[in-house]
Amino acid sequence: MFDNLSDRLGGVFDKLKGRGALKEQDVRDAMREVRVALLEADVALPVARRFIDAVTEKAIGQDVLKSVTPGQQVIKIVHDELISMLSGEDDEVGVGEELNFNATPPVVIMMVGLQGSGKTTTTAKLGKLIRERHGKKAMMASLDVNRPAAQEQLKVLGEQVDVATLPIVEGQQPVDIARRAMESAKLQNFDVLLLDTAGRLHVDEALMAEMKAVSQVSAPTEVLLVVDSLTGQDAVNVAQSFSGEVPLTGVVLTRMDGDARGGAALSMRAVTGKPIKFAGTGEKLDAIETFRPASVADRILGMGDVVSLVEKAAATIKEEEAAKLAENFEKGKFDLNDLRMQLKQMQNMGGLGMLAGMMPGMKKAKQAMAASNMDDKVLVHMDAIIGSMTAKERSNPNLMNAKRKKRVAAGSGTDVQTVNKLLKMHQEMGRAMKQLKKMGGLKSLAAMFGGGGGGMPPGMGGPGGGMPGGMPGLGGPAGGMGGLPPGLPGLGGPKKK
Repeated sequence: MFDNLSDRLGGVFDKLKGRGALKEQDVRDAMREVRVALLEADVALPVARRFIDAVTEKAIGQDVLKSVTPGQQVIKIVHDELISMLSGEDDEVGVGEELNFNATPPVVIMMVGLQGSGKTTTTAKLGKLIRERHGKKAMMASLDVNRPAAQEQLKVLGEQVDVATLPIVEGQQPVDIARRAMESAKLQNFDVLLLDTAGRLHVDEALMAEMKAVSQVSAPTEVLLVVDSLTGQDAVNVAQSFSGEVPLTGVVLTRMDGDARGGAALSMRAVTGKPIKFAGTGEKLDAIETFRPASVADRILGMGDVVSLVEKAAATIKEEEAAKLAENFEKGKFDLNDLRMQLKQMQNMGGLGMLAGMMPGMKKAKQAMAASNMDDKVLVHMDAIIGSMTAKERSNPNLMNAKRKKRVAAGSGTDVQTVNKLLKMHQEMGRAMKQLKKMGGLKSLAAMFGGGGGGMPPGMGGPGGGMPGGMPGLGGPAGGMGGLPPGLPGLGGPKKK
């Protein structure tokens, strides 16, 4: 989402870092370029102006210009101001604001927004997150009697995420549904009640009147506005309209994985005064994450987002698989079944592009992937190669002779050269596992890194020193997939000559 803005800012800061000393005019010229980049990203003009003024004032101080690394100091100031712009009043360190459960159960969370913003899907995502992350018993109720099959949609989603939904009563109006939902939630001892209200194609009096009536009946602890980040600057206008009419407590931005320019996210907090609490990052029902201003600032400036990466790993890597993998690592054993398991883990975590975007210093690798038209099909091809082998060949790759390689290449729709690259990568990773065993195994390595991935699931303190699942290539030698960007999980290594 922030790729264009990130590239523009990266170019500006590369110029600053390339100079040994900075003059005041150098900083002002750079800030002019930053301002243009923000406006091109669809950031609201008053917000961009305030941001540039704040950064310039701090950056032209003598402590910065006369420091040993003035370019780096300016980047730090921009980073801190980005966090400040995205943070709420109670979120001084940029870690994000969670849901408020400090109320007598059932805690009511009211979802509001325009039609088509992803409100119903977001309600189901939050229901799943509340159940899994917070361990609370939640129920969802659809108050949308205008959109055809809206109530049925929430019921189906509820079954998919294993969250209870209020039974549908045909012809009942929103306020009556809200009353029934409150009574039902109390009688069945639900901790949280999620109310999915109706939307419209635009802000109108009928919509606001309905929301106010529902709010009076349910007395919600949280009123979350769901807005589509792809609508750009108009999303900010919608948020402004809603915040003037109903007591919003936060915003949920959907389609953060899209190609929006990012202006809505950067402007929302400053314009509405309400924190962005969650970001929808895909169509799947687990594709929602806490909006952390510090992490977003890191991503924009190409610094990665290790916190979200580790969280994503913890959510997607199955504990028994991780334990089995860790056990094999300890024994110095690593066959193609283990490699296949890790490839699947990478796909579940969002693929190469997602991982590269979250890892510090991986921006250039991500650009190299794009330039070489490399995408997550590489993982699919590798999985197909391993899938075309017999169980015996996967357990003992040494059986792979020329005849077998030809058969596997034909079965996977690849060529012998690609099969050889995969086997070479596995070989080098196997060597890394043996070296690891000689060093005392994972526990010894974790101790070298100050305890490794403390508190993470088994197998997450692997060769990457606390990186997910000891994923291939994160801490071991080059993966040997010649021609691919160095350092990519499982595919790294210098280009073969």
